[in-house]
Amino acid sequence: MITIASIIQTVATAAKPWASLYSDSTAVSSAVTFFHLGGLLFAGGLAVATDRATFRALRGTDEDRSRLLVDLGNSHTWVLAGLSVIFASGILLALSDVKTFGYSPVYWTKMSLVVLLLINGSILQRTERKLRAGNLLIQSTAPRQRLWSRLRFAAASSMVLWTAIVLAGVILVESA
Repeated sequence: MITIASIIQTVATAAKPWASLYSDSTAVSSAVTFFHLGGLLFAGGLAVATDRATFRALRGTDEDRSRLLVDLGNSHTWVLAGLSVIFASGILLALSDVKTFGYSPVYWTKMSLVVLLLINGSILQRTERKLRAGNLLIQSTAPRQRLWSRLRFAAASSMVLWTAIVLAGVILVESA
């Protein structure tokens, strides 16, 4: 019978060479931590700044909103690049101590928050695309207003999720 404990043990055994390298080399552990935090700073910072711009544009003119949609479209690629760095370095961090992280409710809470962030980002991106296409397709203001409300909610959710992920990461480091 396959259990969570057996999966964690198997992964821990496979990751043992990496865990040894990580724990024995300050340069390696520092580099991985730097890329994780640097990716977080880059992707999270850009996302939160864009979320803040969303709130400003929603109180602005149609021209402000049009500019926002262009900025949102441009920022997605950079946020995804930062998330890729966070993801790769996060795997390396988790593999450095599989047993600690595998059994940690804080770790799984953080991973759940990351999944919610990715879902929210997908909603944000789809909404932005619909709004951009909506200049031609959506003639009624009610559907357009619903899309702008959804964008506002996604931006607020993004800010909360990025903050919660950082908090969970701090708690994880302190409890490990």
